[in-house]
Amino acid sequence: MSWSWVIVVVIVAGYFVYRMLPVKGVQSIRATELREMLRDKKSGVQYVDVREPGEFRQGHIDPFRNIPLGQLKSRLGELDKAKPVVVMCHSGMRSAQAARLLVKQGFSDVRNLSGGIAAWNARRGG
Repeated sequence: MSWSWVIVVVIVAGYFVYRMLPVKGVQSIRATELREMLRDKKSGVQYVDVREPGEFRQGHIDPFRNIPLGQLKSRLGELDKAKPVVVMCHSGMRSAQAARLLVKQGFSDVRNLSGGIAAWNARRGG
């Protein structure tokens, strides 16, 4: 194997490790913490599910609204930078990307549901 291939492999591996690291300014929350947040109807928290519409229709958490990850950047105007945002997806990977995007766009209080709706469903037993 030539050195150029080694360098490419290291760069690709580094990129994937970087994508898995927590993002500065993003707090991971567990399903139990989300449940507590949802009880406070007057908190002003914005809840965003970044899964695709078909996934969202198969089951979602109220009051999450669906803004697919691929549309998030073009739909940032629908969100208030001054209010907290909780993002979620199926497993927490896409929502981690969404959280990173929101922080880069100036959102200061961004939280990612660790484990996504899969963790939420496992927690409630369904």
